[in-house]
Amino acid sequence: MEKLEKVLYHAFGIHFTNKALLETAFTHTSYANEHRLLNISHNERLEFLGDAVLQLIISEYLFTKYPHKPEGDLSKMRSMIVREESLAGFSRYCSFDEFIKLGKGEEKSGGRNRDTILGDLFEAFLGALLLDQGVEQVRQFLEQVMIPQVEKGNYERVKDYKTSLQELLQAHGDVTIDYQVIAEEGPAHAKAFTVEVLVNQEPLSQGQGRSKKLAEQDAAKIALAKLERGLDVFKRN
Repeated sequence: MEKLEKVLYHAFGIHFTNKALLETAFTHTSYANEHRLLNISHNERLEFLGDAVLQLIISEYLFTKYPHKPEGDLSKMRSMIVREESLAGFSRYCSFDEFIKLGKGEEKSGGRNRDTILGDLFEAFLGALLLDQGVEQVRQFLEQVMIPQVEKGNYERVKDYKTSLQELLQAHGDVTIDYQVIAEEGPAHAKAFTVEVLVNQEPLSQGQGRSKKLAEQDAAKIALAKLERGLDVFKRN
């Protein structure tokens, strides 16, 4: 955490008074579960709080910046800005992905690069910052990190990884692409889905998300990354 504290201070001028909050924000459930005897807190509750303050600040920003846009347009813009992929991008921009504590299994399966985990991490950090320093500090952080990118339009479009994967695979001939839900966890208000993408009935990758659609997009994104690394799925029987 010492290196993370230095990054936060030098890059954003942030110094946490309650360092335990910061550590909790960067602790994934997989890490806490692997260290149950130590009674380590994970970041899900902070994520809940961070999501709420993020929605509030972005809503206020859009309401002020676009005084003539109707409610429906503002809602669509907000949903694009605070979507999972966007928040994961902000986590990477802040180098948060380097500091999250993951369980060995999650680490091995590529969790450090997973949008679901990094998006939740960004929200958890906001929740911790809110508790430690108040809403104005959260607002200042977002105005420094997030708002400039929003105003450049860098987060206005959602990349459709499923379409990109389909176009890439079908360029090599006719293939069958299926997405199957292989796991569903969590309470009704906070479901987590794991989806597997199969090419010609052979598994290629898995993805996770808060909805089936997001999990499918995550699986397609990971599949594209594998293909870019030279995985030849067409040699499978």
